[in-house]
Amino acid sequence: MNLVAFFKNVTREMKKVSWPKGQELTKYTITVVTTVVFVTAFFAVVDLGITQILNLFFE
Repeated sequence: MNLVAFFKNVTREMKKVSWPKGQELTKYTITVVTTVVFVTAFFAVVDLGITQILNLFFE
């Protein structure tokens, strides 16, 4: 397959994509940001807990 045919196929497939509307995009963005904040807080608490436990044994 040559490069021109590849990009023609990509263009054809991109026209078939169903892109989210404004309200959907806002909802998805809020969901992703909320999830990232939650996961970040979770791992920060876990990291803090592990650090405290290790400090009990090695200090």
